[in-house]
Formats: sequence, structure tokens, C-alpha cells
Amino acid sequence: MVASRSTLSRADVVAAVTDLLGPEQVDTDEARLRAASVDRFRKYTAVHDIYDGPFPAAIAYPTSTEQVARLLDLAARERVAVVPRTGGTSTEGGLETVVADSLVIDGSRMDAVVRIDEENMMVTAQCGVPLQRLEDQLRERGLTTGHSPQSKPIAQMGGLVATRSIGQFSTLYGAIEDMVVGLEAVLPGGEVVRVKNVPRRAAGPDIRHVLIGNEGTLAFITEVTVKLFRFYPDTTRYHGFLVPDFADGVRVLREVMTAGYRPSVARLYSPEDARQHFSDHPMDQNLVVLSAEGPAALVAATSQAIEEAAAGVEHTPVPEARIREWFEHLNWGEDKIEAEKKQMLATRHLGYTTEVSVDWSRTAELYDAVMTRIRTTFPRAADLTLLGAHSSHSYQTGTNLYFVYDYEIRCEPREEIEEYHVPLNAIIVEEALKVGGSMVHHHGVGKYRTPWVQEEHGSAYRLLAGLKREFDPHGIMNPGSVYPLDAEGRPVLEVAPS
Repeated sequence: MVASRSTLSRADVVAAVTDLLGPEQVDTDEARLRAASVDRFRKYTAVHDIYDGPFPAAIAYPTSTEQVARLLDLAARERVAVVPRTGGTSTEGGLETVVADSLVIDGSRMDAVVRIDEENMMVTAQCGVPLQRLEDQLRERGLTTGHSPQSKPIAQMGGLVATRSIGQFSTLYGAIEDMVVGLEAVLPGGEVVRVKNVPRRAAGPDIRHVLIGNEGTLAFITEVTVKLFRFYPDTTRYHGFLVPDFADGVRVLREVMTAGYRPSVARLYSPEDARQHFSDHPMDQNLVVLSAEGPAALVAATSQAIEEAAAGVEHTPVPEARIREWFEHLNWGEDKIEAEKKQMLATRHLGYTTEVSVDWSRTAELYDAVMTRIRTTFPRAADLTLLGAHSSHSYQTGTNLYFVYDYEIRCEPREEIEEYHVPLNAIIVEEALKVGGSMVHHHGVGKYRTPWVQEEHGSAYRLLAGLKREFDPHGIMNPGSVYPLDAEGRPVLEVAPS
């Protein structure tokens, strides 16, 4: 826990923010403040109504960039810690409060679709625009952003960009950083900066990436412009194959990707993970899932390449209709979140994930290393009810591995995260770093993976630290996320000794 840095009392923070926005845009309800102190939608302690704090002083709901600027000016002058958020679907602790009497700035009321530019294939939206609503509007025009994370029903545009989100069709459309054309953000102190919309530029470093993925530690993203693509719902093809060896599944994905084809979906599931989606899946088989979408001729060529890649390994085809039906029900929204909460209360059972990335040549090695280490060294291995992994996002040079683990909780609710999730997360991250992979593929650093940030970046951490020094010299922006904190609650901005 970090002590408050501001000289303002809790009441002073509330009064100052209310004076700026008016009472209808400031929430001080104790229950909602407690809920805002954590961000895991299924965090076990929160489900049991356990909140250990520290708690924010208020939740502010600005309705314009100007109001965000006024709030960040106040925060910088008075050294009030700020937790920016839109959507609230973070999973790595990024929205958790570590400074008492912080100010949560929620951009969800900034929800206007500013412009749909069909000629130049761009759409501009404020940070609080729900992705599902935007997609519904675009598809009426035969268009799509191509972005489809599982959180699509409740995610919002600003948060997706701030956390460097990725969607289920990333092999075709790219991740959010590939889609962003330009954006607007507010820096600590209230300065508004805008990166204009251009197809490409070579005018120095790509400054979009100072803001994309900053997780609210450098700025508050208020508006984004992303690419548009034509939507082809009638030509999508799905392919599924059972393969006996995980490494063979990796070979199929690699063959398709490195041959130059871009399926919209390219996935590989271990037997345990596949069983979550297909109750009768054989436990001696891995599952490869691919899909192709776009113009009919392109889909036909991609589908042929997929079939040829599968022919290079021992496999059994899965009916296309079965894969299609599964994929159409993959996303989750408020209804699934509530169902999971009820299940946790009733069964003391929980599931988590940790995703990393790795080169093709080390993918199967990393999978085997993690599975072996957890099964043989994790003290509570006997409590695991599921341990598996899948690859869901692939590239020319490698792929990601998304490890999944479910367990029966045999400790007090408050101890769950330290007894189970923290050590399991650490094993996966450490093994990924050992083979030269990344400690996080798409969920962001948040506050749960900061212990490895310096090792992740090595000597390049100096560049990341320099951004914090320049844009947030007082460390008010989302303390504890991305940048680890020292014992006195200050961001650690030095390169770790090698």
C-alpha cells in the first residue's frame, strides 16, 4: 500500500472535482468506490465482498476533452493520483487503486462517434464509445473495424487503445496498434496533444506508440481514429483439425502464416483447453482451428492453403459447422460475468489465464516447460482442475501462448490470489523470458506483471523510463501500473543491473 502523495484531504479532492464538473458528474457512493478499487471482473475477494483498499476519493465522469484537461490540471497541481479508465475490462490489476484518495477518471460518458469516413476508410470515436455499438453501426454500412476481443460487448475504444488490445481476428486485421491511424490525449497538467490521421509517415519515431499501450501511466486517451475494412459475412470459412502432438499444431499454424496467407483466425488448443469448449473432445488430441474471410476468391485460396498445411501432419478433420457454432458464442458480456461470479460463490472454483509470446522455434519448448514446471513444482498442483494452453494470435516470426488454469480454492478468499494466481503467473512469465519471449502478449502489464518489466526491456527500459520522467514527473498517473514502485511509492526508473 502506498500513502497518499497529495496534501488535499479526501473531502478536499471531492470538493475540488465537484467544483470543476458539478455534482451530477462526480460519484462518491461508498459501494461504487470500493468496487472501483479493483479491476478483475471476477476477482475472488471482490466476489466475496472483501475490499482491503486503499480506496479512491471519487469517480469523475467528464463529458469532453476540455473537462479531462481540467481534471488533470487539478491533479498535477495538487499531486492527486489518477486512475484513468474506460470500459473497465482490464485483467492485470491495471485499474486497481494503490494510492489512498486517488481520483478515478472514467471516460465512459464521452461516447460520441465523431465521424465515419467511408471514402478514406477511417472512423473517429471518443474514448467511451462501446466497441459493440460502433461495430453495429459500421456493419449497417458493410464495414468493420476488424477488432473483436472477447470483451467486445462491454469494452470501450479508449481503453482498448490504452491497453494495446488485440482481437480474435488479429492474424488478418492486426492488433489495435495496427488499426490506430491517429488519436487525441491529455497529458498530466492538462495539455491536449493530437496525432493527426495520415496513412503513414517517416517524420521521426512513430509517436502514436507513446500513447498506444500507455495504460494510463502517461496520458488519458480521449479520442481515437482507427482503420475500416469491408465486412464479408457471407464468405467466411471455418476449418478444424485434431492433431496428436502440440508441436504438429504449431507447424500447421507456422506453415500457413509464413507462406503469406492471412487467415482471420489461427488457433491451436491443447487437449485440456479444447475440452473447455467441446465437452467430448478427446484428451489425446490437440485442436487446430482456422478461419478465412474476405472476398470469395481470397477465402478460397486461403482455405486451400490451410487444407494443404494440415495435410503435412497426421490429423483428423472436424466438421466446419461445429467450429462455426463454437466461435459464434465465444465472446462474453455482463451476463457471463455475472454467471461466473455466482459460480465462484457456489463452488469455490476459479479460472485464470496468463498470455505470453514466443518465436516459432521455441513455442513447443515453452509449452512443455510451463506444463512440466507447474505440475512438478507448484505447491498447490493437487488443487488444479485444468491446466492447458492455446495459441490464438500468430505472426510471421512467432505466436502467442495463452496458458489457462482452473483450481479449487482451498484457502481463505483473501489468500487466493497469493496462493494460486501469483505463483502460477510467475512460472509462466519466467519460463517465457527464459526462452527469449515476452512476458505479456496483450493483456498489458497492469500492476501484476511489473516485477518483470525491467527484465523484459533490459537496457531499453531507459527509453520507457524517460517517457515517465518527461510526461509524468510527479508520478500521479496510474501509480503502480507498467512502472514498478519502490518502497516509498515512487516509480522505479532505473535500468536493472544485468
